[in-house]
Amino acid sequence: MFFTLQPPVIQINVSRIANLQYFEFSDAFHSMQDRHNFCELLYVDKGSLSIFAENYSGILGENQVLIHRPNELHSLAADHAVAPNVIIIGFECDSESLSPFARQPITLSSDQTRALSRIMQEGMRIYEPPYNVPNTGYMPKRAEYPFGADQLIKIGLEAFLISLVRSFHSVISEAGAEGNIQSVHQYITENYRTKITLANLCFLFGMNKTTLCRDFKATYDTTILDYINTLRIREAKSCLRQGKLSITEISDILGFSSVHYFCRLFKQQTGRSPTQYIKNVQSK
Repeated sequence: MFFTLQPPVIQINVSRIANLQYFEFSDAFHSMQDRHNFCELLYVDKGSLSIFAENYSGILGENQVLIHRPNELHSLAADHAVAPNVIIIGFECDSESLSPFARQPITLSSDQTRALSRIMQEGMRIYEPPYNVPNTGYMPKRAEYPFGADQLIKIGLEAFLISLVRSFHSVISEAGAEGNIQSVHQYITENYRTKITLANLCFLFGMNKTTLCRDFKATYDTTILDYINTLRIREAKSCLRQGKLSITEISDILGFSSVHYFCRLFKQQTGRSPTQYIKNVQSK
């Protein structure tokens, strides 16, 4: 039997990687103006940034992405209110389909956020630390790293960018149970500093406990309690870097039952106590 082999149409091609970095900026951080001959992806994991660029000047909010075009003059600054956590990926790609993301930030879905996280995890298997030094012109690779890791970053980044383009060109209306779970997620994101119980969530959104927990886990790949604690610890790290509140005050503001529980959870998630975290930030 005769077969016709057809080459795939490559619409997004990431040819080279410049850097993959994760920053925990201070609330007063700002960069100098810069331009380079590759694209630069900015993602705010926590807090917000003020962006000053040729294509867009404004706020890049939490869970939003902006992609500077090659040779675009740009700079950034923290907003002096929250110490932001930021992912920056520099990559070479000449597709014009990425142009809209230089003009307006886009908010990521949970799947896109997880995809970006996987790209960063793979990058940390390849590149040697530190990952938080601004204006790093060269990131050395480890002497040994897992088979295919370079290719997985390329494929993962291309898939992520394709998903952005598809999101931009399609508006999907979601309803029913999934819509309820998104509402639960948004409510927690906006109110995690207050006491949140499963009973209250079930009452507010008309769901039983089993369905609520099952659907939240299936949609966001985390439990409700773990998500609440992740948000609280992220903000705690930001507060510690700002240095305006004591550990006890931070624990109270973020709704922890006790400062001892806060310190124990902080160490579980970060590998360091709040005091050790502060000393590490100050040493830098």
